[in-house]
Order: sequence, then C-alpha cells, then structure tokens
Amino acid sequence: MMKFIGAHVSAAGGLENAAIRAHELEATAFALFTKNQRQWRAAPLTEEVITQFKRACEKYNYGPGQILPHDSYLINLGHPVEEALEKSREAFIDEMERCMQLGLTLLNFHPGSHLMQIPEEECLARIAQSINIALDKTEGVTAVIENTAGQGSNLGFRFEHLAAIIDGVEDKSRVGVCIDTCHAFAAGYDLRTEADCENTFAEFDKIVGFQYLRGMHLNDAKSAFGSRVDRHNSLGEGNIGHTPFAWIMRDNRFDGIPLILETTNPDIWAEEIAWLKAQQHEEAAA
Repeated sequence: MMKFIGAHVSAAGGLENAAIRAHELEATAFALFTKNQRQWRAAPLTEEVITQFKRACEKYNYGPGQILPHDSYLINLGHPVEEALEKSREAFIDEMERCMQLGLTLLNFHPGSHLMQIPEEECLARIAQSINIALDKTEGVTAVIENTAGQGSNLGFRFEHLAAIIDGVEDKSRVGVCIDTCHAFAAGYDLRTEADCENTFAEFDKIVGFQYLRGMHLNDAKSAFGSRVDRHNSLGEGNIGHTPFAWIMRDNRFDGIPLILETTNPDIWAEEIAWLKAQQHEEAAA
C-alpha cells in the first residue's frame, strides 16, 4: 500500500477543477466540497458535471479511495430541536446522494453539537441515528466522522465520543473516522514527540480502532494544547511541529487513506505535499 497525500482544494468553476488543482500540486489525494458549504441547498448535479468530474479524476489517476469530500458546515446531525434536526438529516442525505452520483465512496462530516440543550449521550445517540437514516437511504458511501477540537458545544473531541457514535451505527461497514491532528491536539491529545504520537494512537486504537480510520486531516495548530480552540497552521509552523507528520508518513497504519492538508497557506501546499512525500523515505532516527 501507499500513502495518498493531498489538500482540500477549491472546486470553483466546476467540480472537475478540484482534480485539476490537486494534480497541479502533485497530490495523490484531495478533498473538496461538492456544493457551496455555507448553503443548505444546491442545484442538482447535471450529467455533464458528473461526466466532467469523473473524466478529470480518471485522467489524473484519482480513484474514489483517494478523494475525501466534506459536507456542508451548516449540518448538525445531533441537533436538539426536531425541526432543525430534520433539515440537517435531509441535507446530509443530499450530500451522500451527490457522492453516489460522482462515484465517490467517502463523506467526511463534523458529528454535531448539543447546543447546551440536551445531554452529551442524547446528542451522540441522535448523531448515530442520523447516520443510520442516511445509510438506509443511500448505498456505497461511507460516513466518515471527523474528530473535533471541542469548540463551543461540538461533540466528537474525545475518542470515546467517536466510539459511542460508531456503536450506535447499525452498518459498521459504512462508518469510519477522519482524525484531524490540529483538532486532536486542541482537544488534549498530544502529538509533539514520537512518544506522544505512539501514546495518542495507541489510545485511538484501543477506543475506536484503526479499522475505522478512513482519512486524516494533517494540520499544525495555532491554538494551544488542550485549548479546545480550532485554529489550523502550516506544517511545522504551529504548536505541534513537524514530528507527527514525519511519524505518520513512516507508519503503514496510515497507508491507503486520503491524508489531507487543510493548512492555512495554499501557496505552499505543493511544498508541504512534497515534504510529506519525502518523509516516507527518511529512515526513522535511531
């Protein structure tokens, strides 16, 4: 297996442009929004849009396992208010259907927030139920839960939250997780040394399990350790440093999944991708 490394690229001007932009970065993976992430509704995908996207992916050798689409930021699958929950569930199903049409097999999303109105357990149960409803109405797409920094009332910042959601999902073959390094660090999972990385991912394996890891977001953090503040930074320029990114590149447990930069300076994405690729061949320091 190999590492699939890329960035969350813009799909402005047409979805096929995401594949073109990823190719220009010499990326072997990419993430995108299949619609405007700050709107509830989008025009349905046309045959032409679908064909052009698939053609660009084929041309530049991006298979579905190398592409990690992200859903709208408006969606809250754990919403405490029934009407708002329904709206989120409908929007999430629409996002899953768009992935199906585009031939994509993963959909990354933030789990949800209790908005200080319902207990954590109840919110986690709602999220699991939302996933069940969406999986029941779609096929071939895996719901990929992203860990959060735990800002505000967002859940998913503890590995136990991710495990609880997975536990409530009926079809375990179509649920997974995406670990964002900045979010993990902000939530109190240290990654600054190789020993920290070993400990954090041992805990992840024990509580969630590597079999559920379907993608990663590789981000350094402007925010402080354990601050529960979500602020990304370029690799090596934040409070985490270069160590975990080099470590991840040399560990085969992270093979075969999209490893996506959401770092703050797109102008250096090509350099960051090249640096990450180079780490695969560096011998681990004795």
